[in-house]
Amino acid sequence: METKNALKPAKKCYSHIGGKLGELLLETFADKKWIAKNEASDKHFYITELGEKEFAKLGIDLTKIKSEAI
Repeated sequence: METKNALKPAKKCYSHIGGKLGELLLETFADKKWIAKNEASDKHFYITELGEKEFAKLGIDLTKIKSEAI
């Protein structure tokens, strides 16, 4: 068991992961081209075809995500 000082925070912000873990996940998924933006200035990312395949390999059910116009 890890000591309290060794624990790494995974913060929940409303209904998503926030904090450093959320930031690292976002950066990693973007670097791997699992998520992307239409324009660099866009606020929102979309899941790419590659991302759909790779998230499925991790057992993540993307059907639980509502589609949104971007």
